[in-house]
Amino acid sequence: MTEHPLSLTNFQPDADGLITLAILAVGGQGGGQLTDWIVELAEANGYRAQSTSVPGVAQRTGATVYYIEMAPDRGGAPVFALMPAPGDLDIVIAAELMEAGRAVTRGFVTPLRTTLIASTHRVLAISEKLVPGDGRLEGAPVMDALEAAANRCVALDLQRMAQETGSHITACLLGALAGSGVLPFPREAFEAVVRGSGRGVQASLMAFARAYDGAQKGEPPHAATAEPPRPAIRGPEALQRRYQALTARLAALPEPVRALAGPGLEKVVDYQDLAYGAAYLDRVEAAVAKDSAARDWAYATALAKHLANALCYDDIIRVADLKTRAARFGRVGAQAQASPGDVLAVTEYMHPRGAEICGLMPRGLGRRVETSPRLSHWLDRAVNKGRRYRSDRLPAFLMLHALAGMRPWRRRLWRDETETQHREAWLALADGRLAQDYDLAVQTLIARRLIKGYSDTHSRGLGKFDLVLKGMALVEGRADAADWARRLITAALGDAEGEALRGTLATIRSFA
Repeated sequence: MTEHPLSLTNFQPDADGLITLAILAVGGQGGGQLTDWIVELAEANGYRAQSTSVPGVAQRTGATVYYIEMAPDRGGAPVFALMPAPGDLDIVIAAELMEAGRAVTRGFVTPLRTTLIASTHRVLAISEKLVPGDGRLEGAPVMDALEAAANRCVALDLQRMAQETGSHITACLLGALAGSGVLPFPREAFEAVVRGSGRGVQASLMAFARAYDGAQKGEPPHAATAEPPRPAIRGPEALQRRYQALTARLAALPEPVRALAGPGLEKVVDYQDLAYGAAYLDRVEAAVAKDSAARDWAYATALAKHLANALCYDDIIRVADLKTRAARFGRVGAQAQASPGDVLAVTEYMHPRGAEICGLMPRGLGRRVETSPRLSHWLDRAVNKGRRYRSDRLPAFLMLHALAGMRPWRRRLWRDETETQHREAWLALADGRLAQDYDLAVQTLIARRLIKGYSDTHSRGLGKFDLVLKGMALVEGRADAADWARRLITAALGDAEGEALRGTLATIRSFA
């Protein structure tokens, strides 16, 4: 919680006791409910109040702005404004960090007047999700701007409080408003409004209390959370001994490599089997033998990370496996806030292409279908359509479970052969560059991060990966080859359409 240094001397309350308040919230964050609570609170405590709302164009292209004006009831009908004006707001409530930033840019938050109450959690915008790499915006600069712009800033992770109390962020926003003390109403009056709602009262009051105390005490907006414990390894003793023998090999690896090879081994074994994990460690150990501490083990570390992801490609077997795990149903139930005894319906949206079905075929048959334009076209027309399955029901669950059960045969299927060929070519390219240009070899390994996901997402990533490797080949042998490789990868991760990547490739071709 911060307070502007000029706040104690420059801010003068409205002579008529008028209080102006704006709430910025996107769909599902309960802005309308919070507005109703505040209006009800004001009217129950001797104030006249009016609320209006201006919806955004669409979700995350413009939050709905709820506006409230209230004044002591002295008889007569006060004339209230219908929309907030920049520089004329006493209180601004933002249900998410970036919406608080938008309030600042719109001029709603001023250092000599406005108390800003904001939740510091993030609801990612569509523009952030579309970026193939990490498109998340940094929150720290926004927090700095909020503290500089507001007369007083109350910033708490209200979404986390709501989840921990089994409630909704609306109750936490009301609690933070009450705890800030900016409205002339006692805590009991706020709680009476919550009780009057009649639904989920106990959980809402718990959430209200958490946020109230946080606003009073100035709780840090990002409370540290302990790292979740590693899952216990279960299974037959013979398999556990073999797995322990694999983990014992990790101890001989340099610490930077071991930090990534440990989770990589867990992922690979969980994906396929112990033999797959042993093959992964063989590759990592071979990379360590070619690397050195003088280079901070950058090559072996990159290989440990990106090889694990390359080995665990997303096919239909993997998707079915993940969708039928007990932990997944538990996670869905927690996200839906389902109570014990609730009936939870889970609908799977699936749209396999012919290429995914072809990948499930034995190697010989899959090769024949994929290399035949007529057969591949016929297969794609037959299967390329959207489907919905209720995995909470037995028929769909058994179908997915049977697909997941194909894991022991995965190494004999056509998809595994194509993945293996592509993976081996990538590793051979990186290995061949190691002696001539260490940094370029490292970037060749890092380029693998472009390939991810399933179906169309995988195809787009694969196309970008191939273009990046072509660009690297054009600059190979130059002193700045690794720098250009980094630019190519950054450009490929910068936008989904690939315009930045094509622009970088055009620049390279102009001098290569």
